Amino acid sequence: MTQIIISGAISFLVAIFLTPLLIRRFSAEGLGQEIREDGPRSHLRKRGTPTMGGIAILAGIIVAYVATNIVGTINGKGGFTVSGILVLGLTLALGGLGFADDYIKLAQSRNLGLNKKAKLIGQAAVALVFGFLVLQFKDEYKLTPGSTHLSYIRDIPTVDISLGAGVFGFILFMLFIYILISAWSNAVNLTDGLDGLLAGSATLVFATFSLVNIWQFNQWCGRVSSVGPLCYEVRDPYDLAVVSTALAGSCFGFLWWNAKPARIFMGDTGSMAIGAALAGLSIMTRTELLLVIMGFLFVMEAGSVALQVGYFKATKGKRIFKMSPIHHHFELLGWQEVTVVIRFWIICGLCVAIGVGIFYAEWVVGQ
Repeated sequence: MTQIIISGAISFLVAIFLTPLLIRRFSAEGLGQEIREDGPRSHLRKRGTPTMGGIAILAGIIVAYVATNIVGTINGKGGFTVSGILVLGLTLALGGLGFADDYIKLAQSRNLGLNKKAKLIGQAAVALVFGFLVLQFKDEYKLTPGSTHLSYIRDIPTVDISLGAGVFGFILFMLFIYILISAWSNAVNLTDGLDGLLAGSATLVFATFSLVNIWQFNQWCGRVSSVGPLCYEVRDPYDLAVVSTALAGSCFGFLWWNAKPARIFMGDTGSMAIGAALAGLSIMTRTELLLVIMGFLFVMEAGSVALQVGYFKATKGKRIFKMSPIHHHFELLGWQEVTVVIRFWIICGLCVAIGVGIFYAEWVVGQ
């Protein structure tokens, strides 16, 4: 438990102290965000605000994870694991893709970075590598970091995405991993449109994953005292808790500078990394469907865009919302930005509370 707390503390401190250094550096170099011309007029004053603050979030995660596990290796309590490294690698890979997107935006002084084709290829390449690796590295209990089964709170035995085995099944599984990673990274990216909205909500979801990981470790099938019909068949739950807490701490530290009025934006560097981390954790912890509940705020944001686009095309120009993603709709209704953010944080808090309740209730009912 000590290592988990240390991980969160280190990531928080790195993010909160590194972010102002990035603000000064990017401001001096004129690396400021371009603002959508078709967005809310109140956002135009944000033009020129430094972006790529996601670098501080990623730095906090890396330093915290490495430092915590070095200490764990030295004292014989914990240490680096395949599951933790894979989630960290996925996070950094999508963060790198987001960084390329941000850099192109700044270099060309426009609000559009990588084109859709380049993003899709980048996400597909990362998903393929990640999807292959999660099925490797069996431990002494024959557990791999990921599973071909769809999961809710545990693997669903009757739903094997790979249809058992074979080339076709492998392709289906890879397609599923790609959809999962791209869906969450894009949904989270769409949420990052108001000061502090994503940093605050991501902190809540990652903190919830920490609780899930800690509970899974305490009731882990790999511990003799926990072996039973409801123990969790998850590889490396303790290290996943370290990663989850590092992610929560880093987002929380960044929030200090990103809250309204934001001194810096995380950019796609941060938002795509956060989305990838959520997808990776859901795969490792066997909670892919539960994440839909815990991260419903992100689902709602992405869903509003899909509904808006679909309705616009079907009706030849009519709209459901004044603007999408949906947080802009409420701004145009007259809500203050900070009001929208706080109320969306409340929605996120309710969703993670419901998710934790379902997770724990499943274990209690099964006793």
